[in-house]
Amino acid sequence: MEKTVLAMNQISIEFPGVKALDNVDFETETGVSHALIGANGAGKSTLMKVLCGAYGHYTGEIFLNGKKVNIRTPKDAQDLGIQIVYQEVDTALIPYLTVGENIMLNETVSDMGKKQVVNWTRIHKKATEILESINVNVSSRKLVSQLSLSEKQMVLIARAISKDCKFLILDEPTAPLSFTETEELFRIVRDLKSKNVGVIFISHRMPELFEICDEITIMRNGEFVIKEEIPKTTINRVIEYMLGQKLDDQFPSRTPMIGETVLETKELSDREKISDINMHVKKGEIVGIAGLVGAGKTEFCKALFGVTNKVDGKVLLHGQKLRIRTPYDAVNQGLALVPEERRKEGVLVHETVVTNFSASSLNNFLKVFSFLDFRAEATKAKEMIQSLGVKTPSEKAIVENLSGGNQQKIAIGKWLVADAEVYIFDEPTKGVDVGAKRDIFNLIAALADQGKSVIYASSELAEIMGISDRIYVMYDGRIVNEVMTEETNEEKLLLYSTGGN
Repeated sequence: MEKTVLAMNQISIEFPGVKALDNVDFETETGVSHALIGANGAGKSTLMKVLCGAYGHYTGEIFLNGKKVNIRTPKDAQDLGIQIVYQEVDTALIPYLTVGENIMLNETVSDMGKKQVVNWTRIHKKATEILESINVNVSSRKLVSQLSLSEKQMVLIARAISKDCKFLILDEPTAPLSFTETEELFRIVRDLKSKNVGVIFISHRMPELFEICDEITIMRNGEFVIKEEIPKTTINRVIEYMLGQKLDDQFPSRTPMIGETVLETKELSDREKISDINMHVKKGEIVGIAGLVGAGKTEFCKALFGVTNKVDGKVLLHGQKLRIRTPYDAVNQGLALVPEERRKEGVLVHETVVTNFSASSLNNFLKVFSFLDFRAEATKAKEMIQSLGVKTPSEKAIVENLSGGNQQKIAIGKWLVADAEVYIFDEPTKGVDVGAKRDIFNLIAALADQGKSVIYASSELAEIMGISDRIYVMYDGRIVNEVMTEETNEEKLLLYSTGGN
């Protein structure tokens, strides 16, 4: 099969106050899986958005087989066979349309004489064929709003390969997927490679990249650093190139001072996913909630925080029963939640950094007659930017323009300003690079050292082992085991997480 070589030369792009890319070179070809990696804010996603036509105001040149091409719109890229599956799947799909309609979005209208009619039979037949070709068992007539996060991811991949696809860009594709679903995605990638499709992976999960990719390009601070072949490098070497320095121990050393029980749940259920959750967390303790994707961790966090309307059971704070009907009630009782879907639920993406930091504690910034003290608000934001290491041009920058890791720091930081008593973290390192992960772990450890109670829910078992003092394991909406971290290991947690004893 004839190869198609893709080359991006001297690509630069600026946004207000930020030079996101500075003369970046990137090269790959069809039939190859290529990892694109770098710390949050390195410019990976921006470079790929240039390639797929989302950002048209760049400078530099793009070539296919030595021929210069002009990509300024998504249609330009698609006509050249370049497709992308974005990390934020909910914004890329239309929830009130069916799976088939979303997959065949650009082909829903067929010409029949002078009339334009939708050929529903053809739409669903072709969509079903595409889904079956990648072994995805989802009805084409099901509404997208009824799908799980992992199913939405597969629908996006199906849509991308529904047209002539030479290069498929996957931005953090495994973040919402379970181990089994990830293996299925890798099977699809290998199949696409065999059909002479080039796959570009953006991910922070190093072991996965080393398993599925042939070569790797590393970026740092909007610049190209190095391109290497995967068999000729190591994970530690890649991390050093990413950060520009050696990575110290990822998890902070702690000597926990654990006190009395602060929060406990008794037979907590949401009438759908979780049932009879009995757990507790003590002062100064980090409690891990381990489980695979779909185990019910997120549902438990939301039920605890008042996001779920119909909840049975009890939530006790210092032995007193709480009445939590809404997140507003939870905040007033001293609870804080950093949700899994940060852009959708954790930050106000279209607002400034300063607005986000004060969003959970506006009462702290009110003057006489309830006027907002903008100077105090800005001062606090600058303080949080400095202490959290948020990379932003200023406190007035729009959060949407920041990297995922910096958005996550802001999602956490707003609760530090609010000074809660119980902190609930749901997959806090999802889509975050190793450097930012270390910063987040240090933040969480510091909270526990201050006597705060922390619940840390994650499917990353290594993180659970590294940060928690005690662990509850969830499977199929229930807690199936409770263990002290020092008395278990990742293998045992995985066994419990899959329903084993």
